[in-house]
Amino acid sequence: MSATDSPAPAGVLAWDLPTRIAKWLLAMLVGLAFASNYFGDVGLVWHQWNGLAILVVLVFRLLWGFVGGSTARFAGFLYGPRTAVSYVTSLLRGRPQHFLGHSPLGGWGTVALLALVAAQALTGLFSTDDIIVYGPMTPVASDETISAASAWHQRIYVVLLALIGLHVLVSLAYSLFGRDNLIRAMISGRKPGGTFADVAPATPGSVARALACLVAAVAAVFGGIALAGGDPFP
Repeated sequence: MSATDSPAPAGVLAWDLPTRIAKWLLAMLVGLAFASNYFGDVGLVWHQWNGLAILVVLVFRLLWGFVGGSTARFAGFLYGPRTAVSYVTSLLRGRPQHFLGHSPLGGWGTVALLALVAAQALTGLFSTDDIIVYGPMTPVASDETISAASAWHQRIYVVLLALIGLHVLVSLAYSLFGRDNLIRAMISGRKPGGTFADVAPATPGSVARALACLVAAVAAVFGGIALAGGDPFP
């Protein structure tokens, strides 16, 4: 991508409200999923509801990545190898390029984190402890599938913790020592004016599209499990 620097007025929009709500809601649900796994009820019912809610948010974010605001769209922050190399080079030289939305590395890191959370939630649908905990899809899955999913659900957990920790550390470091306070921007949705390598200011997505994506996400998760013969209500 050949990015043309564009000046931005003070206090420009970086991320729209649905994008920010989805991010913080997903962070909260992942934290609650970890807590409910250790401190929840015996049958892990709340843990399973957590997983279903996570899937709804993930499907919403996937849909919003195509029809949402400009900085929320995958096409707007998933850059090719040339742009990624150029960005890394600018970092090494101490003159990093500034992006209104995700940087080339931040964009791919975000997708990797979303994919790992999705893998954890999907394997949870087929997981069981063979005693009292049965995932929503275990009634229609083969023993081999259930065994593999249960094992991967445990393995991904460790990798997910590490990636979340890295994500938090990078965000804190960039907020404290970089040009932009990413945490504040993801709360307020705005960044200070400046010159960005991507288009500024961002264009927000419509409320109607956000609601449509939410309804579609709920239908896809619960309806998909029901149509596949599973139990969408733990």
